[in-house]
Amino acid sequence: MSEQSTARGETTGRFPLAALLVLALAIFVNISIEMLPMGLVLPMSRDLGVSESAIGLLVSVFAFTVVLSSTPLIRLTRRLPRHRLVIGVLLVFAAATAAGAVVPSYEWVVATRIVGGLAHGVFWTVVGAYAAYLVPKEQIGRAVAITSAGGSLAFVLGLPLSTLLGQAVGWRASFAVLGVACLVAAFAVWRVLPAVDHLADVATTETGSIAVPVADPDKSVRGIVVAVVSTTLAMTGQYAFYTFIAPFLVQHAGLREAWLSPALLAYGLMGALAIVALTLWLGRRALAGVVLCMVLMLATMLVLVLSTALPLTIAAVLVWGLAMGALPPLLQTRVLHASTERLLQPAMAWYTTGFNTGIGGGALLGAIVYDAAGPGALPWVLFAAVAISLVLIGFTTHRRSLAA
Repeated sequence: MSEQSTARGETTGRFPLAALLVLALAIFVNISIEMLPMGLVLPMSRDLGVSESAIGLLVSVFAFTVVLSSTPLIRLTRRLPRHRLVIGVLLVFAAATAAGAVVPSYEWVVATRIVGGLAHGVFWTVVGAYAAYLVPKEQIGRAVAITSAGGSLAFVLGLPLSTLLGQAVGWRASFAVLGVACLVAAFAVWRVLPAVDHLADVATTETGSIAVPVADPDKSVRGIVVAVVSTTLAMTGQYAFYTFIAPFLVQHAGLREAWLSPALLAYGLMGALAIVALTLWLGRRALAGVVLCMVLMLATMLVLVLSTALPLTIAAVLVWGLAMGALPPLLQTRVLHASTERLLQPAMAWYTTGFNTGIGGGALLGAIVYDAAGPGALPWVLFAAVAISLVLIGFTTHRRSLAA
């Protein structure tokens, strides 16, 4: 690997496909590990002797650790080379995940999730902005679509295969395999990913600020805040429901547990199809793509609430997977487009905080609703969260058009 680093906008004329694919691999592993308890709610609950909602709260513990730690940790590490930092947090993540395979009790599993969350917060803040340093601004949508394919593959392969492995030989084997996969990702980053000069566009102060904006800071910050808040709302609803997708499909919709892994695989395949659409069309029209995805999610939630037929329920879940596959990269693209160059790092820190607030808050809210009203009430949570987010986007877009 070349030692020469690049700053945002400095390209050699070649699209950095190999580097972006390595970022996609690292994201695939991280998202797979983050979601790991979701597909293993039932076997983990039985083996560890805790309730199903307690296993769901492992997602909240992980996400809230990210929320509380990502901003201070990224400040502490702001001068460290981004390339080395990505490798380091992947190694920590690998160790924490592997430890989850051997610890004896639920409390120790919680501890490993906290350590993983510490690494995950730094990882996402750095990797979320990494693609923007590798390509000029007009190619950010395409670059984010490629790296986000790793997240879609986590739904396509990571979650269903770990679920299948957990059903076949035990949930601990799933943790062990993904710990090894994290080591593979760290090696790939070391060998392929180029270093970037992240300090080229950053002016730090004695008070420890990450960056100082230069052009039209108020407009940039407002755009970032709206994008982050809409992201938080959407992810809150998504993870309130998806954290408990296994009991929803098995206990509420009547799907046989043996068919759970294929159903999650089909959900993920629709997310992969969404990435293709994102690359070809939606990536250039981020706002329109966000609105389209949210409208589809509202429609599918209504079907899931009203349907009593398993085939119709599965069809709605597949359309939901299509919409959800495209939504996170579109939201991330909106944040990056709203940001000035000097706000890239703090913008991604805010985005990471908002995203994981949604994950943790959603999993917690889902656990409360699950215990109080059962899995059948969960689609309403996602419906309400997406509806509020869509109203916010529409209101701010209308105000912006009036101001223009």
